[in-house]
Amino acid sequence: MAQKTFHCRVVTPTAKLVDEEVTYASLPAWDGLMGVLPGRAPIVARLGLGELRLDFPETTKGGSKAGGSRGFLVEGGFVQMSSAGMMILAEKATPVEEISSQKAEEELRALTSKSIPANTPNRLAEVAKLQKQVEVARAKVGVSRRGGGI
Repeated sequence: MAQKTFHCRVVTPTAKLVDEEVTYASLPAWDGLMGVLPGRAPIVARLGLGELRLDFPETTKGGSKAGGSRGFLVEGGFVQMSSAGMMILAEKATPVEEISSQKAEEELRALTSKSIPANTPNRLAEVAKLQKQVEVARAKVGVSRRGGGI
C-alpha cells in the first residue's frame, strides 16, 4: 500500500513551528517552487524567498475533523528529505495568518519610494539591502493576498 503521509518538521533559529504528518509540501526552493509528496527520493535543497505550503491529512481523532493547509513566508534556509521525513531549516518563517495585508502593502509602498543618495558610503551594499527588503515586502503582499492573512 502506498504511503499517504510523511513527517515534516519546520524549525527556525528561534522556534519549532511544525512537527507533524503532512500529505504534501510546496517549497520555495532558491531556483523555483518544488512539490514534495510521500515517498519522494532523498534530496537536500536550498530555500529561497516565498511561500511554504503544507497540506495536512484529514482525521477524525477526538470527534473533530483536522486537515487543511498552513502557509508560511520563508526567507532562506535548507530542506532535507530522507526516509525519516522532511526537515526544513528556515532562516526565517512567518505564519501567513500573522501577516497583515494592509501593513505589507504599506511597507512595500514605503520601500519602493525610498532612494539611496549617490554620496552614501557603501552605496552598492545599501542598494542591495534595499532591493532585498523590497523583495521580502513583495512576497509578504503576495502571500497575504493568497493565504488570507490578517
